[in-house]
Amino acid sequence: MTKSTILFILHLPPPVHGAAMVGKYIHDSHVINEAFDCHYINLTTAKDLADIGKIGFRKIKHFISLLRHIRREVRSLRPQLVYVTPNACGGAFYKDFVVVQMLKWMGCRVVVHYHNKGVATRQDRWLDDKLYRCFFKNLKVILLAETLYADVQKYVKREDVYICPNGIPETLQTEPKAKRNNKIPRLLFLSNLLESKGVIVLLNACQILKNQGYNFVCDFVGGETSEIDAQRFICEVEKRGLSDIIIYHGRKYGEEKETFLKCTDIFVFPTYYKNECFPLVLLEAMQYGVPCLSTCEGGIIDIIAEGKTGFIVEKQNAEELAERIELLIKNPQLLEHIGMYSIKRFHDRFTLTIFENRIKGIFEELLKGQR
Repeated sequence: MTKSTILFILHLPPPVHGAAMVGKYIHDSHVINEAFDCHYINLTTAKDLADIGKIGFRKIKHFISLLRHIRREVRSLRPQLVYVTPNACGGAFYKDFVVVQMLKWMGCRVVVHYHNKGVATRQDRWLDDKLYRCFFKNLKVILLAETLYADVQKYVKREDVYICPNGIPETLQTEPKAKRNNKIPRLLFLSNLLESKGVIVLLNACQILKNQGYNFVCDFVGGETSEIDAQRFICEVEKRGLSDIIIYHGRKYGEEKETFLKCTDIFVFPTYYKNECFPLVLLEAMQYGVPCLSTCEGGIIDIIAEGKTGFIVEKQNAEELAERIELLIKNPQLLEHIGMYSIKRFHDRFTLTIFENRIKGIFEELLKGQR
């Protein structure tokens, strides 16, 4: 039987971020590539994380070239489905609006897969509202969690939405263990150094716990940013008198990053980043049996089972965060129980294999009657 042709217009690394990593998983997937006649175009125009959202002559030139490439591929392949990973708002949305509208004008059936949010924050602006109405017309939409539907509800009927949580590869080569046996509890923050990722909130929570007499170590792993570089981070640590318990390790990948996940007792990610959707880092921690503390931003409440794999705390509330850390430090048995349930929940819901089969099923549903 002839395979249906799908043209994927998606983000691929570099730079490395959630949407690009999932794009790579799809690009490399045997499940998806064996089921369909797949062709790929990289939608990325940014050369690194700092370049995301910026506009320049190089980007404009690259974008025009990208549009020509897409048009040629559509005319040559005549795909039954075109998959696009757009941005939800701002200048990047305007770029993706042009891509999707061109595909529609060429008669393509389009499904968009959102790895970010922000439509609801711009929908009351006259221009954005007009563009969103046009953009979402006759589109099918894939979201990462049911809670994210509110972001596009004004423009998209629920029957036109598919829910597909992300999944990640199973990198742990040995049997996961929830018990760490650390003499001194270890906390881990793993993300770029941004205030909106909760860096300062976590430092404040650590200060509260230290003042209460708790003994622990908190490892910060992640890249420096223009907002918080290593020098500013060290200053913030010293200002709070935390130099003896806070360690900044810089950016880590692969086995180096896995070493931290194997050794940590509690993963802390108090994000309030406005475009946070479905942080893969929480899935990584769950795979290693690490209880997670995070916030209700984006689809996080669909990842963390409250009281079972961790806890959701109020955004920018260092006192509540400190209380939850204290609860876990004081109760090693609870810590181990939550870690064990985290491993189970990861394998039941968030492996790459589960994701691949979910997205394959969505494509098959969309392609019914299209051959």
